[in-house]
Amino acid sequence: MTSAPTGSAIESASTARQTQGFVFTPKSYYKGADYHETVDPLLAWRPEFPILAHTTYMISHSLGAMPRGAADAVREFTDTWASRGIRAWEEGWWDMPVTIGDLIGNIIGAGPGEVVMQQNVSICQWIVTSCFNWNGPRNKLVTDGLNFPSNDYIYYGLERQGARVVSVPSPDGMTLPLEDLLAAIDEETQLVSISHVAFRSSYVQDLAAITKRAHEVGAMIVADLYQSTGILPLDVRALDLDFATGGSVKWLCGGPGAGYLYVRRDLWPRLQPAATGWMAHRAPFQFEGGPIDFAGDAFRFLNGTPNVPAMYSARTGYEIIGKIGVPQIRAKSLRQTRRLMDLADEAGLPVRTCREPERRGGVVILDVPNGAHVTKELARREILVDYRPQAGIRIAPHFYSTDEELDRTIAEICSICR
Repeated sequence: MTSAPTGSAIESASTARQTQGFVFTPKSYYKGADYHETVDPLLAWRPEFPILAHTTYMISHSLGAMPRGAADAVREFTDTWASRGIRAWEEGWWDMPVTIGDLIGNIIGAGPGEVVMQQNVSICQWIVTSCFNWNGPRNKLVTDGLNFPSNDYIYYGLERQGARVVSVPSPDGMTLPLEDLLAAIDEETQLVSISHVAFRSSYVQDLAAITKRAHEVGAMIVADLYQSTGILPLDVRALDLDFATGGSVKWLCGGPGAGYLYVRRDLWPRLQPAATGWMAHRAPFQFEGGPIDFAGDAFRFLNGTPNVPAMYSARTGYEIIGKIGVPQIRAKSLRQTRRLMDLADEAGLPVRTCREPERRGGVVILDVPNGAHVTKELARREILVDYRPQAGIRIAPHFYSTDEELDRTIAEICSICR
């Protein structure tokens, strides 16, 4: 295993790397003041992430690096289980879907008690769509052509209940004209589903305009925030979102098994999800049979026994993101993604990421030959990125990334493509 080299080390190893039309030279490191490694207060968090000591970690859009505090939190779970046994439920476990959800709420602009933890986004979407009757005249569900496939699988499954699914296609597989999406939302639309940031291209969609249009025609909106929470500033209440879903695997550095669901507070009394369970009951420990009597708060959107270990392990990542502040993370992300694109341009690597800052998430996509092979070779060299068909290599710096790591990633891609 090797550590990320210094700029001088890369310079001496790269007098001029010639590839299939790709050239990466030392001048890439020194394009002016904006490109010098300046004092970066966010790098003070690097020691909290053990993998960064030996790996160039450019894959936080897929799995965020584990904070060392997560290991302590998991031990706290096992110690609590071992020492307190069944008493742990009344001493905090039962309330964790909301108390941990509040940490997410602080990041996305939700109020106290407005976010509940689920196991994943698929369950969140299942709960949301089960709140609606799909047999009436207002039976249209509009989804965007950049949406994550798992969401679409759930939506098309609703067709057996009478839903009419309309997917607005992307003309290039990477972006989606706003006017196309707005035109598809009409008086027959009951629900609009939007991925705030497209997983394949990191394209940022205009949630405010889409939500406004949905509400104008009496429809509701569910926003998938998986690729935006923790990297883009969000305020679900200011946006007037009806529902928002997401997970902890990516920018939140919370690991798998901890999704979350936000539901606008004034909608709670009107919504009775068919996808439910005993935790959603007003008095769950009465164990009453028959139809459910829903809880009056956000517990009504829960179902069965929660994933307690995952909530323990996710907590540290949420706390770190909350302490840093997403605006600071976003500012660094915009700078580093632009740096990656400029370095790629200089090397002749095709960039498939939106150039407009307001339409660019936290990922840069490079469409290089044999992208899957390049990705595997990068991993062998302790540089972690990923590859998606019909897109390319996805590179995602986060708040803990150094500028030198960006330089190294581009230099090694050029070396492999040679």
